[in-house]
Order: sequence, then structure tokens, then C-alpha cells
Amino acid sequence: MSSWTNQVLHNTQGALRTKGDATKADGAAKYMKQVAPFLGIAAPDRRRLLRIAWTNLPSPTSDELGMAARALMTLPDREYHYAAYDLIDKYLFAADEYFLAEHLGVLLVTTPWWDTVDGFVNAGVSPLCRRYDATTIIKEWSESENRWLIRAAIGHQRGWKKDTNVKQILQLCDRHWDNSEFFIAKAIGWALRDITVFDPNSVKHFLSNHPVRNTIAEREANRGLKRSQHSPSQK
Repeated sequence: MSSWTNQVLHNTQGALRTKGDATKADGAAKYMKQVAPFLGIAAPDRRRLLRIAWTNLPSPTSDELGMAARALMTLPDREYHYAAYDLIDKYLFAADEYFLAEHLGVLLVTTPWWDTVDGFVNAGVSPLCRRYDATTIIKEWSESENRWLIRAAIGHQRGWKKDTNVKQILQLCDRHWDNSEFFIAKAIGWALRDITVFDPNSVKHFLSNHPVRNTIAEREANRGLKRSQHSPSQK
């Protein structure tokens, strides 16, 4: 374990270990289906405590960042798992072109549930796919049998808005349209809903070409289409 990882673990545990609330911890664990125990620290408080704890850390290498995030994921409490994607968000400048395959692919399937998966997508997957050519790794994730990697693949351009590669996202949605697994269907719906903001016609065309229903995905897509009808940019 590198000295940078040791520093991160020491500072992070020191910042969070005693700041929890047992009542909040119990409620959060139940809400997240007992995927992990919680300390009971609200997200704004966690981010504030970590910002202070990490103030004097030196800049890491790409591998140091990845290994420190992976080390945080080995700790039992969920707030440390959230700290793993907070860490990536803070030091993303250090992540190189191999970070997605070598580290994020592992992080996405470590004690996975929608909370950490979406956290890693927002903090690392989406911005790094924008920075580097990630065609190969996204294809691998999409073709895997792991629902969390598939969810990350479908959502890898979230937040790109008009820079979204609509054709690529619709191909990913098409590949998994018949998958009724909730978290995959939800990801499809969100991807389609995002596209409705700037290209509702492509979503309408997609839905018309998929008569076999995916109720969860359709519901999200139609919410976006309804909003687009009232958006000034679409008039």
C-alpha cells in the first residue's frame, strides 16, 4: 500500500469515524437494503469533513488515486465508499487513459448498489469518457452480464447534454431494451430522458421503433418528452 493511500485512509477515517448519528445510520442502511452499514453522516457534512481532511494531501499519480479509492471501498461503512468517489472527483485531473479499465471497472462492482455506481459514473466514468476514447471499455461493460457495468455503460455520457453522442447511446439502449432488470431499465429511461432535452425527435423515433414495451424505461422517456413540449428551446 502506497504512502499516499495510507495518508488518505488515515485522514478519511479520522475525519468521519466519530461524526456519525446512529439513528441516521439505521435509516440509511434500511433505505439502501442493508448493502453496508452506515456511520450516519449526511452528504453535505461528509463532503465538508473530507474537504478539510484532504486539504494538505499531495497530488497523486493515476494509480495512487485508483488504489486509494479501492482501499476506501474495503472499509465497512458506506460513507467510506462515498468518500471513494469523492476522492476521484477531487483528484480527477490525475487520472490517465487507463483509469477506467484498471480502477473504475473494479470500483463499480465492489459492494455495488445504485448509490455507489451512480456516484462513480458521475465523478469518474462520465468525465473520463469525455476526456479519453473509451469506446472499447464501454463496449466491454455493455456486453458483460453484470448489471452495474451495463448501467454504467448506458449512463457513461450523463451530463454531456448537447455533446452527447446520441447514436451511441441509442445503440446501447437498443441492446438492452428487452432487459427488464430494474436498474438497467431505469438507466435506459434516464438516458432517453436526457436526450429529450435537446433532441426529442430522436427519442420519439426510438420509442416508435420499439413496440415491445419496457415500462420503466418508457415512463422516464415520456416524462422527458412531456417536459420538452413545454420547453422554450423546443418551440
